[in-house]
Amino acid sequence: MRRLRLAVLILALAATAGFAQQWEIGGGGGGGFLPGVPVSSSLGSATTGFQSGAAFGGFLGQNLYPRLSGEIRYGYLQSNLKLTSGGTTATFSGVAHVVHYDLLLHATPRGSRAEVFVAVGGGMKIFRGTGKEQAYQPLSQFGYFTKAQTIKPMASVGAGVRFRLAPQVFLRTEFRDYITAFPTDVITPAPGAKFGSLLHDFVPMVEISYVF
Repeated sequence: MRRLRLAVLILALAATAGFAQQWEIGGGGGGGFLPGVPVSSSLGSATTGFQSGAAFGGFLGQNLYPRLSGEIRYGYLQSNLKLTSGGTTATFSGVAHVVHYDLLLHATPRGSRAEVFVAVGGGMKIFRGTGKEQAYQPLSQFGYFTKAQTIKPMASVGAGVRFRLAPQVFLRTEFRDYITAFPTDVITPAPGAKFGSLLHDFVPMVEISYVF
């Protein structure tokens, strides 16, 4: 009986130790880089979208299997609105928030000095125009900036490398592409203007994480 109790205790401690290594929490910063989308109109052509800006965020992850983990992530993106045509650029203050869940496939074994992974998932992106609306806006023949908010479904794809700094501390460098439909509630096409349909947001990040 004593041996049985000892065996159960050892198994319980092993399970507890294993569970203690199942979670990872972290955060960091980087930048968002958004290619513009084309604007076509009988009055000419332009490009619209969002300016590059700082990005900050955090995540909580769980190791599901030896080569598979899952993460829920939040990101704050400084994304001012813009319209450009013929050397003229109009801008409007704006921000975006992303919330998504990704599955991470690890290409190298856990415990490696450098762990390579790819990520795919989805969630939502919240676009907000935060500037002050004006009666006259340059390039209004192509579109209008609005102090509005809209939510778009979002696909998330990316890859990264996790470097072990200490037994439970990691440095992560990663890259995400957040893909959404263009938010025409925030940048509204002028009558007769047509915007490109897809918006990409390329976000490289450097993060510190802790495994527990």
